[in-house]
Amino acid sequence: MPLAKVPQIKNQLLAALPAEEYERLSPYLNPVSLDFGQTLYEADLPIEQAYFPSNCIVSLLCTSETRATVEVGTVGNEGMVGLPVVLGVNTTFNRAVVQSPGEALSIKAVVLKEEFDRGEVLQTLLHRYTYALLTMFSLSASCNRFHKVEQRFARWLLVYHDRTHADQFQLTHEIIARLLGVRRASVSEVAGGFQNAGLIRYHRGRITILRRKKLEAITCRCYRIAKEEYDRSLH
Repeated sequence: MPLAKVPQIKNQLLAALPAEEYERLSPYLNPVSLDFGQTLYEADLPIEQAYFPSNCIVSLLCTSETRATVEVGTVGNEGMVGLPVVLGVNTTFNRAVVQSPGEALSIKAVVLKEEFDRGEVLQTLLHRYTYALLTMFSLSASCNRFHKVEQRFARWLLVYHDRTHADQFQLTHEIIARLLGVRRASVSEVAGGFQNAGLIRYHRGRITILRRKKLEAITCRCYRIAKEEYDRSLH
């Protein structure tokens, strides 16, 4: 029998819960506004809160010994920030930083773990989401090593487009370069080429997607594989 969907819930994991399971969880879900650059948890420090994004985007960042960073995962309204806590681990080597501001629902990690341990639909959904996120981590490692900056930048634009559900979002070349782990000059060159080809418009840190299909043709297969895994985790 199909699960009853909870209406008016923007986070897809929460919306996929049966009504009675969501109602049991909802008193512990607190609406929060997340600002650009806000750190939700630091590497090697306890994760006290988990977050279900509604319309914001959170980057999972890996930092090297030289303090250089690269984005290894992206979480939007398809997922949850703080996944290690439900797996019985309350620290991680990644940082979670807000890249696109917006709204989310927060919950204490200990409460979420208790609900997860009931072994009901939430547990099944988060197990599937864990697999999808691990797939993204693997693809990010492969993509960063083997694929061209043009392909990676197109993939990054498509991922953000999917998660913001908007054609326009604001990020500078410097931030994009840090997320991709490349030089700022490389991002500026590729972005300029995309703009000249009419794929995007970039002005004062604001990126507008103009021709999504063309970006899909440019990006590598990593984007399609990750998207299919996320879609499957919710269905």
